[in-house]
Amino acid sequence: MNEHSRIFDYIDFQLNKFPKAVMFSGKENGLWKNYSTVEVKETIDKLSAGLVKLGISGNDMTIENQDKIALISKNRPEWLMLDMACQQIGAAICPIYPTTNVKELEFIFNDATVKHVFVSGDEILGKVLAVKNAVPSLQNVYSFDELPDSINWRTLLEDISAADLEKMEAIKATIKAEHCATIIYTSGTTGTPKGVMLSHRNIVSNVTHSKNSFPFDDDVNGRALSFLPLNHIFERMVSLIYISSGTSIYYAENLDTIAENLKEVKPTLFSTVPRLLEKTYEKIMAKGGELTGIKRKLFFWSVALANDYDNQKTQSIWYKLQLAIANKLIFSKWREALGGNIKLIVTGGAACQIRLIRIFTAAQIPIYEGYGPTENSPVISVNCRTKGGTKFGTVGLVIEGQEVKIEADGEICVKGPSVMMGYYKRPDLTAETIIDGWLHTGDIGVFEDGKYLKITDRKKELFKTSGGKYVAPQPIENKMKESPFIEQMMVVGAEQKFVGALIVPSIQNIKEWMQHKGITFTTAEDAIHNPKVLDLYKELIDSFNESFNHVEQVKKFELLPHEWTIDSGELTPTLKLKRKVIMEKYKGAYDRIYN
Repeated sequence: MNEHSRIFDYIDFQLNKFPKAVMFSGKENGLWKNYSTVEVKETIDKLSAGLVKLGISGNDMTIENQDKIALISKNRPEWLMLDMACQQIGAAICPIYPTTNVKELEFIFNDATVKHVFVSGDEILGKVLAVKNAVPSLQNVYSFDELPDSINWRTLLEDISAADLEKMEAIKATIKAEHCATIIYTSGTTGTPKGVMLSHRNIVSNVTHSKNSFPFDDDVNGRALSFLPLNHIFERMVSLIYISSGTSIYYAENLDTIAENLKEVKPTLFSTVPRLLEKTYEKIMAKGGELTGIKRKLFFWSVALANDYDNQKTQSIWYKLQLAIANKLIFSKWREALGGNIKLIVTGGAACQIRLIRIFTAAQIPIYEGYGPTENSPVISVNCRTKGGTKFGTVGLVIEGQEVKIEADGEICVKGPSVMMGYYKRPDLTAETIIDGWLHTGDIGVFEDGKYLKITDRKKELFKTSGGKYVAPQPIENKMKESPFIEQMMVVGAEQKFVGALIVPSIQNIKEWMQHKGITFTTAEDAIHNPKVLDLYKELIDSFNESFNHVEQVKKFELLPHEWTIDSGELTPTLKLKRKVIMEKYKGAYDRIYN
């Protein structure tokens, strides 16, 4: 691929290099429906021509004059088809998380002066219709499904003449690499959404550099399962790697059907976020806990063995022999649960527990952790498949094309072709974030062994205790979440005398522990106030505290009965903690820690 090309060129690239019978596949009425490269290309071209007939254009291609189209949908083949169709005619597409609330939706639509919206499902349609009258620029609402009060998207593909396609091709020829391809509104963990403007060059350069550095090999038999939201630039960029590598993309129905879809699709790779890996691991461990006798012993012996795996050391022949036995008897079943064909998993979006990467990789399910913000399209670094390219506990090597420096205060800054054009309509924020071409990420990090980037915290999440000492909450949270009894955790203590924690326990594991101890379990509410349960957590916290220096040790904690979720508002769509929201919601628990 020529680096200085446009996003939609990947379609022609696949068509010319390896046209596929299955380019995309999605579930329709319970069955997988396949779309070939030829079919996808024809649909995209017709859709582009249909949008031009609607009056959509990029005009002179300055961002102010580009028409904006919003897309709010779960992952499905039509998602990338609409994305490419908009790109070909210079419209800027604004992908929005399906979980976005109506207040934020109204803000984004008006901020971007969105002309048309494409949705899937009646729940999303309901939200759009609720704000439609408050958005003067909004003309039509199209749906990928047959839904009342919306226009079916396929009407745009009807009555497209050769002349319509010629007109579209003429526009397509004028689109340049520096044109804005997309505006991605990041809800982030604070404040109103900011629109990150990414050009074709930003995204295509990141695809090229990630593909070369990792490296991703061309694999016409490769199958990827896609379930991370496509509105997240990570999944969207990875999809372009799949397309340019000849890998077929299958779309999971939703997060609840991933286990089933893995068995159906038998993918060779997928990308994920740590929270989903944690949940997979918890399920595996729960199943292991149900085993008895020799099977149980073998299971836990294998996990303990994998926990000692280190890819940077030459392991002894005796260790390798034991691990081979564990892989044959135990871990082969783990691989089967993931479809039996997994070659690799890429994780990003938040810090992944080192223990999970160690154990899964030992189990011949290699996990490669990478890092990068939306503002960098996104990848800055990744653990690579090259010799010496991986170090557990880091986010790997800086990929080609990126220049990285660490500021005096530890902040990671990056310069290169992937750095965003800026924040839409916010030159003030852009000037604060990009200084002399350097993107200030807001993340704190160090280089280990002079080459592996390690994230130690978010600059904004660091806090000072009343004693003036800085505390980084993430490493403490990630370490303590290694306990099967801790589901989620948030470290607190800004301007306080000591560090505290709000903890969401694993209710299932607590229930089993209580039964084992002969304590009656009634409800989660009761369990978290049970003195023996509180003693268990006190012991746990004390044992983990030994890993931290005095100022970082958790002195008091509160257990909370309900898991934090996207729907209940405590997590961002990429499953990061919304610390401000959690602080407000659980003010009572926080006050009990400090009063």
